[in-house]
Amino acid sequence: MPPQREDYLRSVTIGEVKPHDATIHLADYDSSWPSQYERLARLVTKAIPGQVLLLEHVGSTSVPGLAAKPIIDMVLAVPSSADEAAYVPRLEEEGFVLRIREPEWFQHRALKFIQPASNLHVFTAGCEEIGCMLMFRDRLRAHEDERLLYERTKRDLAQRTWKHVQDYADAKTAVVREILGRAGD
Repeated sequence: MPPQREDYLRSVTIGEVKPHDATIHLADYDSSWPSQYERLARLVTKAIPGQVLLLEHVGSTSVPGLAAKPIIDMVLAVPSSADEAAYVPRLEEEGFVLRIREPEWFQHRALKFIQPASNLHVFTAGCEEIGCMLMFRDRLRAHEDERLLYERTKRDLAQRTWKHVQDYADAKTAVVREILGRAGD
């Protein structure tokens, strides 16, 4: 990771930035991932009634047949992601932990949950990044060739040693953009 990228990671992370310094574990698709998402979605919806404008299962665990890090990714749209007081304390009461605050990138917030392992990505309703996440997921669900291309790329990259998991995520950017480009055609 270039020094400026590592400085950025430190600046947006709440708490300690722990190096990964290992390869990435990818698990074969697990048919329990959708039900794990449903359980988490009920928890989020119950914790912050009136704040949930959209809540979707995204990321690789949301695509049947796709190998993934066994972490449930969710995207949540709220009236204002910058207004942490409106949703973060109640989510923390349910066991979520605020770990990322990125005001310069769509006011993104990321909260982690331990069991099942999950990331809750929070954006303001209408944010274009939400549409990109959903378009990518839907493209992989509908096009086996795209899913296979993405999985091959992930498996190749996962074999490398990464200082931070974010480095692995960043390394997938080119193939994600390529697939999104075809989704927009």
